Amino acid sequence: MHINKNYQNIAETYLFSEIASRVRKYQEHNPDARIIKMGIGDVTRPLCESAVEAMKKACDEMGTKEGFRGYGPEQGYDFLKTAIRDYYKRTSSVTLDIDEIFISDGAKSDIGNILDIFSDDNVIAVTDPVYPVYVDTNTMAGRRITYLPANADNGFLPMPTDDLEADIIYLCSPNNPTGAAYTKDQLKVWVDFANKRDAVILFDSAYEAFVKDKKVPRSIFAVEGARTCAIEFCSFSKTAGFTGTRCGYTVVPGDLIREGMSLRKMWLRRQTTKFNGVSYPVQCAAAACLSEKGIEEIICNLDYYKYNSEVITSTFDELGWPYTGGKNSPYVWVRCPGGMSSWDFFDALLTKANVVGTPGAGFGQNGEGYLRLTSFNTHGNTMEAMRRIREVF
Repeated sequence: MHINKNYQNIAETYLFSEIASRVRKYQEHNPDARIIKMGIGDVTRPLCESAVEAMKKACDEMGTKEGFRGYGPEQGYDFLKTAIRDYYKRTSSVTLDIDEIFISDGAKSDIGNILDIFSDDNVIAVTDPVYPVYVDTNTMAGRRITYLPANADNGFLPMPTDDLEADIIYLCSPNNPTGAAYTKDQLKVWVDFANKRDAVILFDSAYEAFVKDKKVPRSIFAVEGARTCAIEFCSFSKTAGFTGTRCGYTVVPGDLIREGMSLRKMWLRRQTTKFNGVSYPVQCAAAACLSEKGIEEIICNLDYYKYNSEVITSTFDELGWPYTGGKNSPYVWVRCPGGMSSWDFFDALLTKANVVGTPGAGFGQNGEGYLRLTSFNTHGNTMEAMRRIREVF
């Protein structure tokens, strides 16, 4: 018996576990401290009324002989996939077939699981700084990773170069952690690059609902040519507050063929083998969020978070701290003041202001010297956190 020794090449603890550990130790020694957490991108607003009512109704159905449902389709019920198809058409003018939509328990799971359909000898390209899951899941499989520097010089939006070697390309727009977002023209360059070399783009659109700029597409499939080179991941976590309810979806176009095989069919085969689907009540709740009434309700929650972003960015404008994000994203990526390192600034915020952020160094080499704050908090907490930061700095 041999273990997967690639696990020796990843950090022993996940970034957010390390943050939680430091906060817990500080709280133990300072039990009266009122800590405001703006690090982890977890939502605080309750589920919208439409989702709650739909979930209750579905649970009542499950308690009757006529309405009970056992195993559902692993790829999701057609009623939810149809709602997602219509959502794409309405928000992005993108036409999908419902067989190209796969329901899951969240984008994070699918982003890791999608690697089952790819060979381990593919070369991976990720931006740096980067969401840790992209790197860790490929390191666990022993794949070679190429890092594309994302920094202030390129607006934290690296573009392909002629000498770039990449078979699988991870793009997240609006980006986690930097909040930067690719325009349609910029994504077209990436799509053309991928099609030219038969690469596949894994596009994380988890924050599409926060896009304000009309030049920024909410789906990569709004870009011509993307159907032959891209797979898209999205989630109800940030759009509808499903971080604790768990529901997401992945779009694998029927036009995406590599080495004579349909990646859509491969993903379907993988899911029907290794995944038993999302519960019926949760899928009913997700579909309700995409109804006309549900959309109105979730927009209210999204606007709540967008206001928090404005509070954060206006504070940094006042302090003269450079930042990105906050406009098309719930994340604000701020340069640490006074040349401080990411973890030093994290400790200073925690101990002097009792505010928790996420050190940029945890997202990669180019994240050093930055810190990420999220707008997923209450208005009161956000304003109090910014008041403390102004007072300390």
